Amino acid sequence: MSGAHAEEVGAGQTIAMHGTAKGVAACISCHGAKGEGNAAAGFPRLAGISAAYLAAQLTAFADGSRQNPIMQPMAKLLSARERDAVAQYFAGLAPPTGIKAGDSESARPSDVGAWIATRGRWDVGLPACVQCHGPGGIGVGATFPPLAGQPASYIASQLNGWKSGTRPPGPMALMPAVASKLSSTDITAVAAYYGAADAPAEGISANGSKQ
Repeated sequence: MSGAHAEEVGAGQTIAMHGTAKGVAACISCHGAKGEGNAAAGFPRLAGISAAYLAAQLTAFADGSRQNPIMQPMAKLLSARERDAVAQYFAGLAPPTGIKAGDSESARPSDVGAWIATRGRWDVGLPACVQCHGPGGIGVGATFPPLAGQPASYIASQLNGWKSGTRPPGPMALMPAVASKLSSTDITAVAAYYGAADAPAEGISANGSKQ
C-alpha cells in the first residue's frame, strides 16, 4: 500500500469511525463497527464492497440522483475526496465470514427465491441474479455489488426502488428491467434468499482479490 493510499484510507477510517466536524455522523453508527451492516435496521453492509461502487453510490446520494433521507444529507456534506476515502476504507475491510448461498443444482421451482437467484425465468426474459452478481451472490467487480449477507429488507427496498423508478437505473439500465419482471412475492423471496446467505469468506473481497 502506497503512502498516499494509506493516508486516504486513514482519512476514510476517521470519517467512518468518528464522522466530521461538518455534521456527518460516524458511518459505523448505522453500518456496524466493521462495516458488517445492521440486518435488524436494514442498513447494508459496506465491508469488502468495491471502492469504485461505494464511491459511485455516495456521489449519487450527493447529487440527488439516488434518494435516501439519511444518506443524501450526509453525502452532500462530504467532499469528493472524502467520499473516495470512505469508500477505500470500507472496501479494505474483510466482509463477514460464513456459508455462501446455495448453487443452482439445489434449487427447485417451488423455492422461488433460490430459483430466481440461480436459474432465473428465461421464458419471461428474467436472467438469474448470479449471472451478474456472481456465484453465491459474491459480487463482480465495481459494477455488480455482493448480495449475499445483505439485509433482506434492504435488498427488497432496492428492488422496489428500481421497480417504481425511484432508484437510478444503473449500468445499461439492467435493474429496472429485471425488477419489472418480479412480483412482490418474488422480491420478498429473492431478498430472503440472499439475506439468509452469508458473505464471502474472510480475506476475499467482493471483487475476488485478497484483503
